[in-house]
Amino acid sequence: MYTDAESPSNVSDSPPSVSPLSSSIVLQREGIINQPPSAPTSPLSSLSSPVTHLNLSSPEDCTQDPNWQATKTTVRERNAAMFNNHLMADIIFIVGSPGHTQTIPAHKYVLATGSSVFYAMFYGGLAENKQDIEVPDVEPAAFLALLRYMYCDEVQLEADTVLATLYVAKKYIVPHLARACVNYLETSLTAKNACLLLSQSRLFEEPDLMQRCWEVIDAQAEMALRSDGFVDIDIHTLECVLSRETLNCKEIHVWDAALRWASAECLRQDLEPTSANQRQLLGAALYLIRLPAMNLEEFANSAAQTGILTQQETIDVFLHFTASNRPMLCFPTKPRQGLKTQVCHRFQSCAYRSNQWRYRGRCDSIQFSVDKRIFVVGFGLYGSSTGAADYNVRIELKRLGCVLSENSTKFFSDGSSSTFHVYFENPIQIEPECFYTASAILDGGELSYFGQEGMSEATVGSVNFQFQCSSESTNGTGVQGGQIPELIFYGPPSDD
Repeated sequence: MYTDAESPSNVSDSPPSVSPLSSSIVLQREGIINQPPSAPTSPLSSLSSPVTHLNLSSPEDCTQDPNWQATKTTVRERNAAMFNNHLMADIIFIVGSPGHTQTIPAHKYVLATGSSVFYAMFYGGLAENKQDIEVPDVEPAAFLALLRYMYCDEVQLEADTVLATLYVAKKYIVPHLARACVNYLETSLTAKNACLLLSQSRLFEEPDLMQRCWEVIDAQAEMALRSDGFVDIDIHTLECVLSRETLNCKEIHVWDAALRWASAECLRQDLEPTSANQRQLLGAALYLIRLPAMNLEEFANSAAQTGILTQQETIDVFLHFTASNRPMLCFPTKPRQGLKTQVCHRFQSCAYRSNQWRYRGRCDSIQFSVDKRIFVVGFGLYGSSTGAADYNVRIELKRLGCVLSENSTKFFSDGSSSTFHVYFENPIQIEPECFYTASAILDGGELSYFGQEGMSEATVGSVNFQFQCSSESTNGTGVQGGQIPELIFYGPPSDD
């Protein structure tokens, strides 16, 4: 990927670019290449975290005193004083797209010790002695983040420039900074930005980040496909998503997402968003949608009436639903496998007594943490110990007092000691090494089974759970006994 950059025989007037990225429509679209500094540059730019601006040195800062070195006790401090400083600078970078450039002074020695690309540019066999170097494909803020790392050993990343910083770290082969960018992206990953980050991670050739993106997209497919960023992915990433066997959502949501992408692509290419143009831009991706996996009503009220399909395709799919002699289709007919739920059992046994377990509007609650990212789908609950009964229940998941998701639902208890599963509307992403609070308020049969011989730790597959009592539990549930015997989740594949 970097052969041109690494070889002194291919040194040019300006730093070499990473070839798979320079022609990327997606990166241009997201503002990483040739984009004004004011434009959004990252799918993370909508995050609410505060932005810390770079504190740049000027020629007057630290260097107006001819004896400024005496106040700097370490090499790092003295190098840091030269960061973005014209004093002794022997190279000038003009960074940014035309009309949005910034002049940044630098020192060849510092840059060459931090990057093999800069070393080849300044000290290689064909190095040219140019004073000014234009870098039109890099954002000034990202270039300054690179220099700050080289001069100061500091990694300062921000939500709206982290992708641009990853690009410049790759461009100049600075692997530690690139790794820090990827780690930042992984910890900021949500269903809202997973598809767009997947598109970027494919172009940046970051397999670990790609895998994290797929985990989120699979588990929270409906939210990921409905996200604003989904329409901005490139066609190849679209095809990867549409062909994904483990997407965990209804096919109607896949269809709707594909049409949203096609409409956005029409606008990007200055085309009217007609059904004919949408079909043309979807191309072969259209035949990755599993139309027969919809039910008849969904197909009749959506895909059949959009004008995207030909008349013959529409007839054939209807015949597939209704006829005993089904025609051959160009669309996959087998539903997606989705994800298999896993269950964490936190009690070793259950019991019932004549005076327990009573509810009367009180809350059963337990805190838990995990060592790997998972997605909680719902809870297993105990039901009546005195015969069949219906229950109304409100389940809730919190972190640091903030409600992440809640749902009011029902379940029927047949009077057995079995657990009965209740679900949230969408899976909830659970980050490792953080405590979350699972709660349930039941209304139904007053006497029910309850768990006993509770475990403070439990392992399911490769995921380790830890439990502790919750101050919100007002009905007796704790680590040793009570309600909420099971957490239902998607996670890394189980050994089973």
